[in-house]
Amino acid sequence: MSDLFNLLHNAVEAQNNGKKISQKELAQTLGISMRTYQDWKLGNAKPQAAKAVIQMLGMLEDDEIVRVVRKINTLDERNHE
Repeated sequence: MSDLFNLLHNAVEAQNNGKKISQKELAQTLGISMRTYQDWKLGNAKPQAAKAVIQMLGMLEDDEIVRVVRKINTLDERNHE
């Protein structure tokens, strides 16, 4: 699971034109504590829900993954208004 979080962290940075993003910044964006994010990234904690979500996304075709993730982001934005 730690490999997954490292891969995703690097992908977010790459998407941001290679600009480094601190663990603290990403944790704040995700709405979790930096300590929780560090535990996930280091493999000290393994969030089972995240693992299940990744496995379910792996069952989908690429275009469906994009559609689902965008819909999730839209729903999340509405919940924070």
